[in-house]
Amino acid sequence: MGNTMLAEPRTLTKAELAELLFERVGLNKREAKDIVDTFFEEIRDALARGDSVKLSGFGNFQVRDKPPRPGRNPKTGETIPIAARRVVTFHASQKLKSVVEQATPAAPDAVE
Repeated sequence: MGNTMLAEPRTLTKAELAELLFERVGLNKREAKDIVDTFFEEIRDALARGDSVKLSGFGNFQVRDKPPRPGRNPKTGETIPIAARRVVTFHASQKLKSVVEQATPAAPDAVE
């Protein structure tokens, strides 16, 4: 009986993105870190203003206002109000969906 355990997926961090810019583009490490930080600050600031962010070939971030609604305490069944709130949604582009769908998961010790 074969053991077919899938490798635990990796998590790409901001620090790793900066390292990739350093290696692939030739920026120094400080510049690479500043670019990554600025990129995410601009996205965060746009969303905080209520603007949408559209990244061609990647996807769209949008801010939605969710109205208040009744909720329920699962232990007691008591009705409790859930306050109105703003949430961020992300919708992947068709291009990104296709790339992810066609990709084969990397082996645990895969090296580029």
